[in-house]
Amino acid sequence: MTNVGLAGFGSAGQGIHAPLMRTAGLRVAAVSTSNAERAAQAREENPGVQVVPDLAALLATPGLDLVVLATPSGAHAAQARQVIDAGLPVVVDKPLATSAPDAHAVVEAAAAAGVPLTVFQNRRFDAEHVTARELVRDGELGDVFRAEIRWERWRPEPKDRWRENAAWQDGGGIMLDLQTHLLDQAVDLFGPVEAVYAEVAAHTTAAEDEAFLACRHVSGVRSHLGTTSVAAAPGPRLRLLGRRAAYVLNEFESDLDIYADLRNQDADHCGWVYAGESRRPVRRRDSSQVDFYRAVAQALTAADPQAAMPVDPRDAVHTLAVIDAARVSAGTGTVARVQTPGA
Repeated sequence: MTNVGLAGFGSAGQGIHAPLMRTAGLRVAAVSTSNAERAAQAREENPGVQVVPDLAALLATPGLDLVVLATPSGAHAAQARQVIDAGLPVVVDKPLATSAPDAHAVVEAAAAAGVPLTVFQNRRFDAEHVTARELVRDGELGDVFRAEIRWERWRPEPKDRWRENAAWQDGGGIMLDLQTHLLDQAVDLFGPVEAVYAEVAAHTTAAEDEAFLACRHVSGVRSHLGTTSVAAAPGPRLRLLGRRAAYVLNEFESDLDIYADLRNQDADHCGWVYAGESRRPVRRRDSSQVDFYRAVAQALTAADPQAAMPVDPRDAVHTLAVIDAARVSAGTGTVARVQTPGA
């Protein structure tokens, strides 16, 4: 069994990472948190877990096979370097850092130390994304020329958390939160981005709560990626336009579902392929976010653990390079070139 040290037991650590790891057959052996209530919850939910106050104490815990960083985004780069220096394989929740140069430095440090590193891009493993990817790669839509991906929420009264309040340099804002998911999916579908135009705003929070990115991929595909916390009527989650057909997906587990005509036909199907007035339901592919941690556990036993990791950390560097360019674009009103360190 893979014994995991989980750094952070907030909404990400307790609500996402720990359940996925347990389902995948990994053991949460140690948790670091300085919050007494969260410490009690960690003990209740993970029998036999050792709870320690901070990352340094977590890294001193004997018998760990893996460390997972589920801490605030602004701390990821420095904490990842701590884990690498300790010689332990590490999963870093997205984003890997707050900028591409910082993320690249982490990747270089892991490679130099021979320490396996991967990034928790869990939405790449959603059944909905895998379904779309297979449609694109099977050629059923024909040549796809435009993609629209949205993650739209309705939070007129914002949450009072570091994500909403911290500056982007400290990990706050919707670009480092939701937009990293959409970019990772777009790049997984259509390859790297060479240029981006962006519009970014803060309507209800100190950090940005709305971001629109128009990306030009090296492949020629254009992707339009929209994230917002102030959409009372969200658009479809995904629309792929191809020369032969289009794929439309509406339902999202955490958002409003107001377009009844676009609801999935049933639990076995996922979205619709349209060809003008005709449409057909699409069979849902078998995939879930648990597969990420299953793949991590398998990678740790491989001859080359880094090569076997489910997400290449250089993908996360490119994602942050696009976000860095998007900040330039939003500030100047121009299209910005993407410059990925190490590429």
